[in-house]
Amino acid sequence: MTQTLLTDRAALTRNRLRAQRAPALFLHEIAADEVEDRLTLVNKSFTAPAVVTGFPHFWKSRLPEARIVADDEVLMLEPGAHDLVILALCLHWANDPVGQLIQARRALRPDGLLLAALFGGGTLHELRSALAQAEAEVSGGLSPRVLPMAEIRDLGALMQRAGLTLPVADTLPLRTSYADPLALMRDLRAMGESNAMSARHRALTPRRMLYRACDIYSQAFGMDDGRIPATFEMIFLTGWAPDASQPQPLRPGSASARLADALGAVETPLKD
Repeated sequence: MTQTLLTDRAALTRNRLRAQRAPALFLHEIAADEVEDRLTLVNKSFTAPAVVTGFPHFWKSRLPEARIVADDEVLMLEPGAHDLVILALCLHWANDPVGQLIQARRALRPDGLLLAALFGGGTLHELRSALAQAEAEVSGGLSPRVLPMAEIRDLGALMQRAGLTLPVADTLPLRTSYADPLALMRDLRAMGESNAMSARHRALTPRRMLYRACDIYSQAFGMDDGRIPATFEMIFLTGWAPDASQPQPLRPGSASARLADALGAVETPLKD
């Protein structure tokens, strides 16, 4: 039985190449700023970084000392070659996100850091809703038009499944605005984030449906000044390659002090 992959990698590559002609990479700028801020908080120097990305020129300009690796299903990373691996706004397109995390973890030296930036489930919820309602009205059905993205509560578990220790997931909600929904769609093309799902309709979106989606979007989410909002949820994951120097959990029952004493609280025993 053949399994259909979520992402059409050939279409994704075409979208990214087209975007590089006149790119709109402000979200990559934000992600790079956040990555650099997070690295300043780590009490560790990194000498062998690697960045996995679909936009190599941009990330090379921001992290010139890093090795740039293409965002393919099989990552060209040598085992144990890096003390820092950054997955730069690409993991949400992976057909096997756990597999990519495992590949990145294997490329880390002991106590090396993995840092991933990706889009989360709240991203483009306005556009998703408007397109779904318009398509249901016009054609009587639904087709995949906006990539489904993971929720933050699930991503920490993925890090643990990949064998990373001390996993942390945090979110950066971003609210942008556009003159109209068509301007947003043009920007998504310039970001390389337009539809590249394997199950997408290959024909052009009917004009009637597109205009109806724009009407729904403006009516449901429009702002007082006539512009429309667009939400992007950027999620950051950090995890470490296992190493004996890292903090280890205590054996259950081995505590030498009571939590109630540390908090200065009165302990009330529970009834059986």
